[in-house]
Amino acid sequence: MTAGETTFDVLNGLGMLLICFVTLYPIWYVLVNAFNEGQDAMRGGIYWWPRVFSIESFEAVFKNSGIMTAMGVTVAKTLIGTVVHVLFTAMVAYALSRRELIGRKFYMYVGTITMFFSGGLIPTFLLIRDLHMLDSFLVYIIPAMFSFFDLIIFLAFFRDIPDALDEAARIDGAGDLSIFVKIVLPVSLPVLATIALFHGVYQWNDFFTGIIYINNVDLQPIQTYLFRVVAQSSSSQMIASMPGGIGKSVTSQSVKLATMVVTTLPIVVAYPFLQKYFVKGLMIGAVKG
Repeated sequence: MTAGETTFDVLNGLGMLLICFVTLYPIWYVLVNAFNEGQDAMRGGIYWWPRVFSIESFEAVFKNSGIMTAMGVTVAKTLIGTVVHVLFTAMVAYALSRRELIGRKFYMYVGTITMFFSGGLIPTFLLIRDLHMLDSFLVYIIPAMFSFFDLIIFLAFFRDIPDALDEAARIDGAGDLSIFVKIVLPVSLPVLATIALFHGVYQWNDFFTGIIYINNVDLQPIQTYLFRVVAQSSSSQMIASMPGGIGKSVTSQSVKLATMVVTTLPIVVAYPFLQKYFVKGLMIGAVKG
């Protein structure tokens, strides 16, 4: 290895460390301040470790019924929405992967157009209203059932499935539904996990749907709840509505930070276990084999 290559490796490593630090430090800063006593944190100067360790802010979060209800809505819509989205998109993709489907190219053209152009927010709101999905849990599920981008990923995988599997199943008397359920889905676990990860992260992080279509506070997800806490500075009112037993050191800022940690932690913990599917999903269809 030449001196130039060594210098490049060193600079490259330092650059990557700098990028990692810039990316991760804001998360660490929020975590450290969330675990610090609220009144003490208001003095500032906390950068690396809690100065006065305290979990009272997290106690305030978990004792608030509004936050726990919002968390339940988020978990429910993430699980149900992800399962429905994956199965429905996979069914449409399997149908479009069949060469004998009449009008297949037309459907693909129409679907491609929707990736670049949409009706806009106002027509979408009017449609949701006319479908009677305002203030309904279904607004989280039905509009997000299908994604043409995810369909393309499914198509790339389904086209690589050997035709011999399909032919053997039809010889045994299997129909399209049986082939899809008993053959296509079991061999498609990598792409199913990839799309589930994509959509699960979207469902967990989505706050806009709750802001536009939900007025009932019992149906708002945790991300919408957090948005309203931060944007409307309502955390002081939230503290005032807490049951007894919350320490005086809890502040509105400490509750905001603790809420951020609680809402972000589940998806951050789950992501490393699904990362291999995420990487594999990006390569689906890139190499024939």
